[in-house]
Amino acid sequence: MSETASSGTLRRREVVPALLADRGELLVVAGLGAPAWDITAAGDHPRNLPLWGGMGGAAMIGLGLALAQPKVPVLVITGDGEMLMSLGALATIAVARPANLSVVVLDNEHYGETGMQPTHTGAGVDLAGIARAAGFPQASRVEAMDDIAALRDAVHRCDGPLFAQVKINAEALPLVLPPREGALLQARMRESLLGPEAHLA
Repeated sequence: MSETASSGTLRRREVVPALLADRGELLVVAGLGAPAWDITAAGDHPRNLPLWGGMGGAAMIGLGLALAQPKVPVLVITGDGEMLMSLGALATIAVARPANLSVVVLDNEHYGETGMQPTHTGAGVDLAGIARAAGFPQASRVEAMDDIAALRDAVHRCDGPLFAQVKINAEALPLVLPPREGALLQARMRESLLGPEAHLA
């Protein structure tokens, strides 16, 4: 097996646009690196919050948004490396039980932003199983593109919390960078939720 081989066959730039199709009011938090580039490649949006740093924080930021906006679906899209750094977040989310929160891990079995070193998922660590054991009522491993539409529908049903480990290949793709300024990203999401007077609140 080569350094960048992965057991996954799905392509991230096909999976992410399918998840974000007809998104409506969906709020999206993307972990730093490839997930942030992927949601931007699918179309920049004021309800996107791509992280430029804070590896391991995406799921907990998603939890905060879900608790603050319980009537709005919240989707965290992150990588296996980041999720492995924050396994405790799964326990906290499972206990909080926000019905509107979904966590989707794009698992290519590598740390894509630091040199494609292999992660533990390539050695058999089952993130979906960990989420299930933590108490997620819905936790699955997705390996077929035919299942992505059903996953998207589940995200919008808001009967979670939901966890999905999507097995993707480890291809290198061109970067599609979102806005870099954190204050801008935060302000435009706030305005999309609260209206143009949000900056006065």
